[in-house]
Amino acid sequence: MKEAYDPALQLTANASRALVVDMVATAKSGHLGTALGLAELGAALWGHLLHYNPLEPRWLHRDRLVLSAGHASAWLYAWLHLAGFDVTLTDLRTFRQKDSKTPGHPEFGLTPGVECSTGPLGQGIGNAVGLAISAKKLAAKFNTSSCGIFDHKVVCICGDGCMQEGVSSEACSLAGLWNLNNLLLIYDANGVTLDGPLGCSQNEDIVKRFEAYGFDVQEIDGHDMTAIIQAYRQAVQSTHKPQLIVAHTTIGRGIAAIEGSSKAHGESGIAYAGELRAQLGLPEDEFSVPQAVRNFFEKHRRRQIEVYDQWQAKFEAWGYDFPERAEGLKILMSQKKSPIPFDIKDMPSMTYEATRNASAKVLQYVAERDNSLIAGSADLFSSCKNRIDGSENFSAQNPLGRNMAFGVREHAMGSIMNGIAYDGFLRPLGSTFLVFSDYMRPAIRMAAMAHLPLIYIFTHDSIMVGQDGPTHQPVEQLASLRCIPNLDVIRPADAEETIGAWQAVLERRDGPTALIFSRQDLPLLESIPSRWRRQGVLQGAYIAKQENTDLRGIILASGSELQYALELGMKYADIRVVSMPCMERFERLGRKEKEKILPPSCKRRVAIEASCSQSWYRYVGLEGRVMGIDTFGFSASADDLQKYFAIGAAPLEAVLLKTI
Repeated sequence: MKEAYDPALQLTANASRALVVDMVATAKSGHLGTALGLAELGAALWGHLLHYNPLEPRWLHRDRLVLSAGHASAWLYAWLHLAGFDVTLTDLRTFRQKDSKTPGHPEFGLTPGVECSTGPLGQGIGNAVGLAISAKKLAAKFNTSSCGIFDHKVVCICGDGCMQEGVSSEACSLAGLWNLNNLLLIYDANGVTLDGPLGCSQNEDIVKRFEAYGFDVQEIDGHDMTAIIQAYRQAVQSTHKPQLIVAHTTIGRGIAAIEGSSKAHGESGIAYAGELRAQLGLPEDEFSVPQAVRNFFEKHRRRQIEVYDQWQAKFEAWGYDFPERAEGLKILMSQKKSPIPFDIKDMPSMTYEATRNASAKVLQYVAERDNSLIAGSADLFSSCKNRIDGSENFSAQNPLGRNMAFGVREHAMGSIMNGIAYDGFLRPLGSTFLVFSDYMRPAIRMAAMAHLPLIYIFTHDSIMVGQDGPTHQPVEQLASLRCIPNLDVIRPADAEETIGAWQAVLERRDGPTALIFSRQDLPLLESIPSRWRRQGVLQGAYIAKQENTDLRGIILASGSELQYALELGMKYADIRVVSMPCMERFERLGRKEKEKILPPSCKRRVAIEASCSQSWYRYVGLEGRVMGIDTFGFSASADDLQKYFAIGAAPLEAVLLKTI
């Protein structure tokens, strides 16, 4: 039997088309085509199918909608406005303008109702997989037979570009493996990319591709409201598979001069705004919404709030019946704003070992005290040492597993971690070798932009990985990561600094942190008090060896090279040694605090790091020198590489003497 729906839905679809054209016309910038083509889908979702409360945008029971095709942001903003979220006509008029709540691509935390920052195509698909994983894990922990606290759906709108990006293949492969039946992808199959017809760059069978991943697939006319609603209802009834609805649409629908062509991608269609309004029977005034549409959504909003009130009553009863679960959920929700209880003073003294091994010990200590922490790896748990002991892998059969085996899928790991973090309950930790952080860079950048408190563990941190050769020897990665705004990059020098690094990452809630660890064993730097090493990381840099007479020069170092700086510094009473494990935290210190560590009067400085030298010139200045590695390495033993690149106390001394 066909599901009945209000015939006014088509009027709301047409009203959204007019708003989209008005936004793009006013901004003289934007993407019309997809937003016009998805009008019927928007009407069905926001006017009939999705569970949401516009007055409580982060309601636990809401369905999560992710617009992976973020260039169609005008579509999302139009529907958020019509549905009653705090997105006003003024916000629509300031589309793409400075300080607006309606930026060119959706941004998390800026616009009510936006679940994820999207724009780079395909990332939103990975985010949606992460949101679905978060829901599965939370459902397994908190749901009861009487109340499904977490039984919402994750709906992701994607386009041809999203499907072509490799990250979508990686993420959807995992969604099928893990049977994420709470995930629904809706593919806007309009057959047109920016450069022309899709056939110029793609001939694969999307249906067979997703069936091979383990998805159920339906194909529909994306402009047929009845077909949309029926396909959605069928999809959300799935008990064991993720879902894909292939919605065949016409890009730029409603403007004959551009529809069905690549011209619809830009703003060229705004010249036909009046023609569109006349064709759809809409008022001539810009940003005008027919009263019938307002009335429809006012009625729909009341229905949504009734559902919300009923669910809240059910939720309160659940909390009364299951107080321990309710308290556990409360703790997870509070941790979104507060750091977990952890103090570096509580950790016992460490030993001579690789910092990746020291990190493994701290991780177990933390994981025992923080249930929100989950660990993932791109097939490198055994090398990066970040598996949580005493827990199994996450799977369809074991959603409570705290370890996530992403396989060799760094792209997907990064975007999925972001999705989990967007949901706001669990804190993901992901690992791979430092040299492969390049594969994760788009997702890391998005995490930093969205202020997500993610944790990355990157091991095998220098050319000292040795005989695997230059393909596996990181050179430029440290400098590259340090270029990303709002990403803390911490490279500790020994096991004690590693404890401080973990303290730093757990205290930070406003952005991601990359922990950079060694493969090789590093000595404990016992000439520096343990307390100094642990606490020094928190401020980014500290004096590891104080001069005993008038200051003549400063040696700066991070990670495995600090041992050589200290060895040399002990020979010279007038030389200061500064450990700088985290440049970003150091830069957040006040001017006076920074000058205590690096006094401006001392301009004779040398920095040493087995990595690209670029990052260090801001600290050594014109009169200083950097001992780094600005070429690729080669296949050889670590000892041979160290000698060839002159990484050690003796070569450092030669440079220091020339500098001072």
